[in-house]
Amino acid sequence: MVALLPLWITWVVFNFLLTQLSQLGRPWVIALAPVLDRVWPGAYEMLLDPWFEWSLAIVSMLLALYVLGWATTRVLGRKLLESLEGLLDRIPLVKAIYGATKKLVGAFHAKPDGAQRVVLIGFPCKEMLAVALVMRTVADPATGRELAVVYVPTSPNPTSGYTEIVPVEDVVPTDWTLEEAMRFIVSGGSTAPEHVPFRRVPA
Repeated sequence: MVALLPLWITWVVFNFLLTQLSQLGRPWVIALAPVLDRVWPGAYEMLLDPWFEWSLAIVSMLLALYVLGWATTRVLGRKLLESLEGLLDRIPLVKAIYGATKKLVGAFHAKPDGAQRVVLIGFPCKEMLAVALVMRTVADPATGRELAVVYVPTSPNPTSGYTEIVPVEDVVPTDWTLEEAMRFIVSGGSTAPEHVPFRRVPA
């Protein structure tokens, strides 16, 4: 069980991703099958074979994602993306979800001011440290104190967690990369480095 558990978890993740890609590409395969059948007799039955349809749907969606990524690096692709975002901004509920997700993704690309990306904070108490990701820094208008807005992922599912606001001087900086932090969280700490800072070193 210990040997097979990592393989099973990996398969569950990839199976979920492949199933989603297949469901997105399936309507395109179904629409393409009658057209190809006129040129290539027998293509309809082959394309709608469950295994072939599943594989072709995944390949078509991966190709579409690649083309989309390539297009967004070009002027025309960026203009189309901006037009799509403008359309989404007119739909109230979609605007809130899309806007928040876009800001979250953008926050991971930009390094926060005045703090490392991966830090440790005293959570749920000062005697216990949790891995946190600094999303941005803000200031207390009354005292001018610098504060860090951090996201504390939970193990083994980092997509759920807590959003905390802590003083910058209370966070313990690390030299971990985002990938190392994610490995640490997903593995439940079994991939922890040999040395972990537990107290902030005075500057």
